[in-house]
Amino acid sequence: VQLQASGGGLVQPGGSLRLSCAASGIFFGINAMGWYRQDPGKERELVAIITSAGRTNYADSVKGRFTISRDNIKNTVSLQMNSLKPEDTAVYYCYLRGYSEYWGQGTEVTVSS
Repeated sequence: VQLQASGGGLVQPGGSLRLSCAASGIFFGINAMGWYRQDPGKERELVAIITSAGRTNYADSVKGRFTISRDNIKNTVSLQMNSLKPEDTAVYYCYLRGYSEYWGQGTEVTVSS
């Protein structure tokens, strides 16, 4: 199973970015897909997750600003990030939970003026 993430980059505070992640090598048994992030020196934290049934869970810090969506046929998950803040700066990791857990390689998001 491979997770290929894209869409990170540099954006000014208040700006938007969209992260996308495509899963390959898995055809059934996906329970949930989502995004975590990690700052250097900090633990990896959940940003948002969506189940195959469409239930979502967001970190309190991103509620109302970030929206997660998923295509169950294409096995992709996206994260629309609006009103970005400097504290959103981190490496964002795509995540998949099936019979095992899988992680993407990480994509950097930097929010800075």
